[in-house]
Amino acid sequence: MFSFFKKKPPSPEIAAPVVAPAPAVEAPASGWLRNPFAAKPAAIETPEAPEVPQVPQAPEAPRAGWMDKLKTGLRKTGSSIATVFTGTQIDDALYEELEDALLMADTGVKATQFLLADLKQRVKAAKATEPQAVKALLVESITALLTPLEKALVIGQYTPTVIMVTGVNGAGKTTSIGKLTRHLSASGASVLLAAADTFRAAAREQLGVWADRNTVEIVSQEGGDPASVAFDSVSAGKARGKDVVLVDTAGRLPTQLHLMEELKKIRRVVNKADASAPHEVLLVIDGNTGQNAVSQVKIFDDAIQLTGLIVTKLDGTAKGGVLAAIAQERPIPVYFIGVGEQLEDLETFNAREFAQALLA
Repeated sequence: MFSFFKKKPPSPEIAAPVVAPAPAVEAPASGWLRNPFAAKPAAIETPEAPEVPQVPQAPEAPRAGWMDKLKTGLRKTGSSIATVFTGTQIDDALYEELEDALLMADTGVKATQFLLADLKQRVKAAKATEPQAVKALLVESITALLTPLEKALVIGQYTPTVIMVTGVNGAGKTTSIGKLTRHLSASGASVLLAAADTFRAAAREQLGVWADRNTVEIVSQEGGDPASVAFDSVSAGKARGKDVVLVDTAGRLPTQLHLMEELKKIRRVVNKADASAPHEVLLVIDGNTGQNAVSQVKIFDDAIQLTGLIVTKLDGTAKGGVLAAIAQERPIPVYFIGVGEQLEDLETFNAREFAQALLA
């Protein structure tokens, strides 16, 4: 079982806190995350109290269903790379074909050069003589490149945890917010949505549908100033003791300088409402856009200091290598990847799973 977030660890000065037994909390129906807000069982000092058993950690079994979807989603990207290893010899021609395949998958020049150099070293060290052995070593190279992108989204270190979410129109920003809200709520976190996307027609209504579907509160103003909505939402989240405030900002292109300035303003205003906020600034990018996605990451990061990414629409694209380009050029953590429209099609990013699915 994988958890896409974790709660703040206990303060180091408190060696072994004693807590009362927590009431039983049902596991979320989705089965792919643990409740970070359920108190951990601990020893009870009262002699007559029954001993609270230690809950065993769930084994990190492969997420078979998710892996099948990921393999299917990355098939167009992976097939062109995998065909390189159908020959019988390891020679310069193989590496040239692999270089072409990686570039066609939008891996980018820097990442492609890194992978080829790393792969050649691994082949030499392993004394590999079969193309299929080289393919297995490429999985290791891709895993090593992507591993720095793995990071857990922390919920509970701040109350509320304020998360700004942005991205260009069409990337799946509002839908990703809805899916994230569902999983946060199912895990026991209280969520408040901020409809700060006041530029796009029906954006407020779309977010309202997700709020109703997930039975969470929403702060919105018809035609209101985005920064004002964000400020009111963070203030309301603090006053109401919410665990998370998700701020939906307007979709924009990096070339729309006035909207990028508005995004910077929202960040500043959120910080005025809570001096430690925003705690996360996420960018939703469309995996189909290839190298354009890398440009988006750089521009948005320069403007508002991104802390994480959500990569959507990886299913059916031939440009899945874009994650390697991001890892090489702007290694911002990838919290989630999406390979479909269903709720369960948004999952935590795992470098080895991704590499294995890519070359399956």
